[in-house]
Amino acid sequence: MADPNTNSFGELDRRLDTPSRSRAPEFYGFVAWTSTSLAFILYVLWALVPDEYIQRAGINWYPNREWALLLPAWSIVLVITTYIVYSSMAIAATPSFSDMSSITDRRVLFPADPEDNAPYLISGGTPALYDIPIGMVNRVLYDQASQASEPEAEQR
Repeated sequence: MADPNTNSFGELDRRLDTPSRSRAPEFYGFVAWTSTSLAFILYVLWALVPDEYIQRAGINWYPNREWALLLPAWSIVLVITTYIVYSSMAIAATPSFSDMSSITDRRVLFPADPEDNAPYLISGGTPALYDIPIGMVNRVLYDQASQASEPEAEQR
């Protein structure tokens, strides 16, 4: 008879290997969902039900009705302001183009001879793993292009 803890492929069921988890997050989620729904229903009732019905229910004091519009409006303003502030902080923390930290970091590993760009000029070669200085990148990219265009200019 087949083991009830194995699946059709004969592997042990993964449920046996996992420790039992607490169901507290499920309860917290349910309480949060329920309380949020109740708060929204009370908000809508406060905003739409006439004053005499609220007072007949025994509620003598409640906020002014203008707050039914002001709360959502100020909430939207707060969210938009938060996006603007975080974007501004990110832009302010960005280094300028002339700063070396915009192209390198503290863990940089430069090659032993930064003037040697031969491994990058060899087709199919794989050089050692290190950070390439920006000057070497420019020499490889633009010196090759200028050398390739010079013979064409000489042939004309």
